[in-house]
Amino acid sequence: MVSTDYERRIAARFAGFDQDGNGWIDREDFSAAAKALLAEFGTAARCDKGQSLYAGAEAFWQGMAAMADRDGDQRITREEFVGGAVKRLRDNPGRFAEIARPFLHAAFAVVDGDGDGTATVEEIVRALRVLGAPENVAAASAGALDTDADGRIAEPDVVTAFARYFTVPE
Repeated sequence: MVSTDYERRIAARFAGFDQDGNGWIDREDFSAAAKALLAEFGTAARCDKGQSLYAGAEAFWQGMAAMADRDGDQRITREEFVGGAVKRLRDNPGRFAEIARPFLHAAFAVVDGDGDGTATVEEIVRALRVLGAPENVAAASAGALDTDADGRIAEPDVVTAFARYFTVPE
């Protein structure tokens, strides 16, 4: 049961991972996210960036499963997600960033169209929309990451924001 406001907010994040809406998070959800991102940015799955993204998705899945799949069935239920996030990440949001980093690094490389180490606000909005964020949330989130208002966002800012979003304090 989700009892605190913090737990309710974490539970709402579950839908972002449950790409197919079947009620649990599994390896296929991570693969689907990678596939959708590659399609959106016109990147081939068999190129280096595509392979890195799939490898990052697998690493992210493995980290999440190790943290939250309490019954070992290779599915993370909403309750397992909330329990894993609340109990293991609340006091250590950096741990979540480390679990997500391989995927986020590879995703950023796909999104960074010109390869200069930054992505435009528009590219980040596109990526967030593909990963399930509503348009208004994607736009507001990407805009907030552009702290110097130059229209560009660096990878470390994305990793930090992602970890903060999924481990919001009470």
